[in-house]
Amino acid sequence: MSPDSTPAYGATLGEILATLEAAGFTGQMAARPAGRIICLTCRQESDAADFDLQAMRRTEGASDPDDMLAVVGLACPKCGTRGTAVLGYGPDSDPDDAEVVVGLGVLRS
Repeated sequence: MSPDSTPAYGATLGEILATLEAAGFTGQMAARPAGRIICLTCRQESDAADFDLQAMRRTEGASDPDDMLAVVGLACPKCGTRGTAVLGYGPDSDPDDAEVVVGLGVLRS
């Protein structure tokens, strides 16, 4: 992802997703149990570590832990679709999201 397509600090979730979509991340991915991700284009699941992490932006939840999100741009190892996943991290994150975040190497557990 080129530096000029990086959203400014403090960008909203919508702005981050729009920037990534404009950069070619038009598919969608979602966290699944056991550190797996499903590509919603080919409907195949793979381990998070098998996905090519191509972009990552975080939102910070200084006043609200529910705002702690990692927005990742990924390439599916099965079909090559480039897409995004929005993953919670931090103390209030969904366990499936937390396992995927660690599996991608975005944040360490």
